[in-house]
Amino acid sequence: MEQAIIWTIPLLAFLVALEFGVSVIRKRQTYRLNDMLSNLSQGLISQLVAACTPLLQIGIYSTVFSVLGHRADAVFWKTWYGIVIAVLMFDFCEYWLHRVGHEVAIFWAAHVVHHQSEELNICAALRQESLNPVLGWPFYLPLAIAGIPPVEFGFVLLGVQYYQIWAHTEQIGKLGWLDGVLTTPSNHRVHHAVNDCYVDRNYGGVFVLWDRMFGTYAAEVDPCVFGTRMPLRSFNPLRGLAQVYFGLARDVWYTNRWSDKWRVLFNAPGWRPADVAQRFPQPAFDLHRTTYDPQASVWARAAAVSVFLLMVIGSGMFLWQSDGMGMSLRLLCAAGLMGGLYLVGWLLERDAGVKAQAIAIT
Repeated sequence: MEQAIIWTIPLLAFLVALEFGVSVIRKRQTYRLNDMLSNLSQGLISQLVAACTPLLQIGIYSTVFSVLGHRADAVFWKTWYGIVIAVLMFDFCEYWLHRVGHEVAIFWAAHVVHHQSEELNICAALRQESLNPVLGWPFYLPLAIAGIPPVEFGFVLLGVQYYQIWAHTEQIGKLGWLDGVLTTPSNHRVHHAVNDCYVDRNYGGVFVLWDRMFGTYAAEVDPCVFGTRMPLRSFNPLRGLAQVYFGLARDVWYTNRWSDKWRVLFNAPGWRPADVAQRFPQPAFDLHRTTYDPQASVWARAAAVSVFLLMVIGSGMFLWQSDGMGMSLRLLCAAGLMGGLYLVGWLLERDAGVKAQAIAIT
């Protein structure tokens, strides 16, 4: 699976370059170097984590298939109509995982990474969450029970994920009747927006028919503001992964009632017991906040790009060889590469931290 992803890198690079060129021509620029490197760093980390969690990525699925689904007609799932049905089934399961990822706090903590960018572009599509698949594997087990072989499941998964890439853009407007059926850029802008009228809408991966069926559809009307309601304000990828988990852990630890400790994890994101909300108040949501865009020096940007390119090469080599590695070596390599990506974020923010310290001193 990791090798299949590596083969698609030239296509992804072409799509990014195409969107960037269109944005320059149309003077609707949505790319910033710091944001782009942050998005791509999270995308690399998601693949590193996947290589280190094969049991949860496909192992349990394969086990359930071998026990409960292996008697199904494997030839059926190789036909064009079998593939269509598999995509529909996968997308239905994906809808519910995606919806839970927005409506249950502990799942939102895993999914939030994908929404932290304050821009919407192809690079933001590649900002994949690392821990959502680790939590979300039970949602796909109905496909194993139905008899969809693991190989076909893997390619359907990749197909649905790659379909969604084109929907992460501001360069394509509304598409008429397609907006009522498919996940299109207009529909997905709504999903990524933090406007009151758009929150928790348009979960579908390929089809928005599920949203229409279950009352979560919203059409794009007002201009969209992207990001999260509790903004990350950092390009540190490890901080992005831990931000919401840290807040949940703090609230669970300090709240007094045991029932509230469970509610912190399983209620809607943003719900907090009164005692911890008073002790650790959070700033009110501001739709018109300024975009986080610290200006790094030329040398810091050059160093960040250089380190990132080294991490891309290292990650590619690791992913290509990971199937033949023992788990200890996988974990060691992944940790080292994540450390390099942490350095990329630090370089992008270093000058901002130095300036803040200078202002504090004066």
